[in-house]
Amino acid sequence: MDVLMLQHDIAWAAPDANEQRIDALLEGQPAVDLIVLPEMWPTGFMTEPTADGLHKADDALRWMKRTAREHHAAVVGSMAVQTDEGCVNRLYFVRPDGETAVYDKRHLFTYGGEHRHYRCGTQRTIVEWRGVRFLLQVCYDLRFPVWSRNRGDYDVAIYVANWPDSRIRVWDILLQARAIENQCYVVGVNRVGTDPVCTYSGHSTAVDPYGRVAARCNDHEEGAAVVRLDMEMLAAFRQKFPVLNDADDFTIPYLRQS
Repeated sequence: MDVLMLQHDIAWAAPDANEQRIDALLEGQPAVDLIVLPEMWPTGFMTEPTADGLHKADDALRWMKRTAREHHAAVVGSMAVQTDEGCVNRLYFVRPDGETAVYDKRHLFTYGGEHRHYRCGTQRTIVEWRGVRFLLQVCYDLRFPVWSRNRGDYDVAIYVANWPDSRIRVWDILLQARAIENQCYVVGVNRVGTDPVCTYSGHSTAVDPYGRVAARCNDHEEGAAVVRLDMEMLAAFRQKFPVLNDADDFTIPYLRQS
């Protein structure tokens, strides 16, 4: 399983420009199974979504479907979406045939006011693609290990983010921690550049189940990195050192499983 992590400088509130920029960055990249984009890749991290941004969410999803079809790969990325119950920070997993799975961000970033304009998700989403099981997560979810606890039901945790440079050391440490404690691969894709509030350095990183960095994008640069996920190695490691069998048994009362 080959995964391409794409980190770009998100043009603020400009979905068309961001689609064009990602198209350009994907040119010449090798064939892969999965392409992962940052959190709110069409607009930047808007804690207060704009009407125009919400209106263009359908167009952004159509772009994801076209990109998945053209590259014969699944595409993952989040955006602000208006639903009947309110606005959500929705992560889409789009297959080349157009089939789509969704995850609504559970842990809203109250420090930045995200909770004032979005509703939190209640469903933990795991998607199987080409024989690999992916747990879908968004940014701030990374700080909450209970929500991502592996019950033997996934192989790779994906985190898409707008994680500021001022806290990037925490990002690096938590990606490694989630991989080690869950005996899984972790793929974390962050943006670069600036928005009206923060500066971002990227550090898009793939971590193997031993906590080792398997691939990383260059800091402060737009670009991509490809990581090959070795499922045979993962299975052998879990069999040889079955840590998950000794995990504490618990349930999350509000959890709905997809």
